[in-house]
Amino acid sequence: MELAVLPQKDELIERCLRGDTRGYRELYDRYSKAMYNTCLRMLSNVAEAEDVLQESFIEAFKNLKHFENRTSFGGWLKQICINRSINQLKKRKIDLVDMKGVWDHELADEQPSDEVEIALQIEAVKKAIMKLPDGYRTVLNLYLLEGYDHEEISEILQVAESTTRTQYMRAKQKLLQILNQRS
Repeated sequence: MELAVLPQKDELIERCLRGDTRGYRELYDRYSKAMYNTCLRMLSNVAEAEDVLQESFIEAFKNLKHFENRTSFGGWLKQICINRSINQLKKRKIDLVDMKGVWDHELADEQPSDEVEIALQIEAVKKAIMKLPDGYRTVLNLYLLEGYDHEEISEILQVAESTTRTQYMRAKQKLLQILNQRS
């Protein structure tokens, strides 16, 4: 019989819970760069990404006593950053096209792009992603970069799963169009 391995308690988190202010700084230093990059990928705006990052850390620190070690602290914090980024995008009123009324043959007519190997520099791809409309960029980031599936994305964005699939497909097509314009 195999025993389940429970995640270890992080000593740094324990220090924070005991009121060690240096512990908070160390947690921030450990995770801020990665979380900032997540926020920036979602929002495509430096000032908004910085604001969301700070708000996310404040929320995490205020709720640290509720962190139960079921996942890593980084995973928990990333979820906070993603949720706050999505809320920020909703304030901008991202355009997600509801596809309930779209006929299946219309979708079938659109050629889904195969995972085309694009021999471009990573920086060019990042810049092209930033040029995508908010709705496309959000779904693309959540699916490709954050690893959510379409069902999870539909729950996060509160839209139909078919909408997230269509947004993803169109985001890939638009991304390829942007990248091809650079050539």
